[in-house]
Amino acid sequence: MRFTSEQRLDDDVLEREFTLGEIPGVLWRPGSASAPAPLILLGHPGGLHKMYPRLVARARHCAAEGFAAATIELPGSGDRPRSAAAEEARADLHRALEAGEPVDDEVVDRLVLPLVDKAVPEWRAALDALLSLPEIGGPVGYAGGVIAIGIRLAVVEPRISAALLFAGSFVPRTMFEEAREVTIPLQVLLQWDDEGNDRQLALDLFDAFGSKEKTLHANMGGHTGVPQFEGDDGNRFFARHLK
Repeated sequence: MRFTSEQRLDDDVLEREFTLGEIPGVLWRPGSASAPAPLILLGHPGGLHKMYPRLVARARHCAAEGFAAATIELPGSGDRPRSAAAEEARADLHRALEAGEPVDDEVVDRLVLPLVDKAVPEWRAALDALLSLPEIGGPVGYAGGVIAIGIRLAVVEPRISAALLFAGSFVPRTMFEEAREVTIPLQVLLQWDDEGNDRQLALDLFDAFGSKEKTLHANMGGHTGVPQFEGDDGNRFFARHLK
């Protein structure tokens, strides 16, 4: 991990950009923390620069409760090399959505499964590097982003103690078996009128999760209409499991 820039935000949050090999990322931590801070990994749908305003707002919200937060760019997003196969699958997905047609499972598999296979090892490598820093400690939470990535991480990464997942992206049906292997505490957000998400599929996925502690927060509105109070609820959820 190589840090490339550092700035202190006006609420005393220290923001440091880094690269991990060719992968860009950002780390935020409370400026006043005297002990290693618990870490929350902030997922997103790709495009670190485009998502920055939303990510820094989430990170500052985390820092206000004493958490560090970090994120990395997804494969094939931002300035990272594109995959021709992923671009073709994404175009097929958009054509189906624009035509109001059902999205074929094969299209979802072509788009999501290779992304999960590449992204999860990168998140785990980032976690190795982040936890080696003296100012960062465990336990670790995962919040938001592509829900299929969150499912795989929850299964394979024992250092993640709790996850807040957003049911707002397509999940290959083959990953429902992986969802049954998830045992960590979960809080799942669902926008009831999400225009790009199959509500019944999201409910079936929630039912499939194997966690003994799992809570579904369903709110009216579209994909970008998550109520602000969910940020406070998320902090309370992580405070129960990471502190």
